[in-house]
Amino acid sequence: MVGTPKKARRFGGSAGHQRLLMANLVASLIAAEGIVTTDASMGGAGLAEGMTIGTQLWVQTKGVLFTIVYSSVLSFVILKIIDVVIGLRVTEEQETEGLDIALHDERGYNL
Repeated sequence: MVGTPKKARRFGGSAGHQRLLMANLVASLIAAEGIVTTDASMGGAGLAEGMTIGTQLWVQTKGVLFTIVYSSVLSFVILKIIDVVIGLRVTEEQETEGLDIALHDERGYNL
C-alpha cells in the first residue's frame, strides 16, 4: 500500500473482509441461478451430499450476519473498556484551547 495514508490503511482489513464475504455470497447466487455450469462431468456443483444451493446460501448468510454482530459487540466492549481506563474524549476546556496545545504542547498553525 505505497502512498496510502495510515488512517486509510486501518480500515482496509475490515472493508476487505466485507468485500470477501459479499463476493462469496454473490458467487453462491450465481451458482444458484445456473449461470455457472453444475454439470456432473465437470465435477458438479461442489455441494455436500443432501445439501442444496439454497441451504448453502442460508448457512453462508448466517455466517456473515454472525460475523457482523460479533464484530460490533466486541468493538463496543473494547471501546467501553478504553473509555473507562483512559477516556475517549478530551475535556471541553482542552477542545476550546486547541488539541495541538493541550495534548502536544505545540502550535499546529502560526496565524
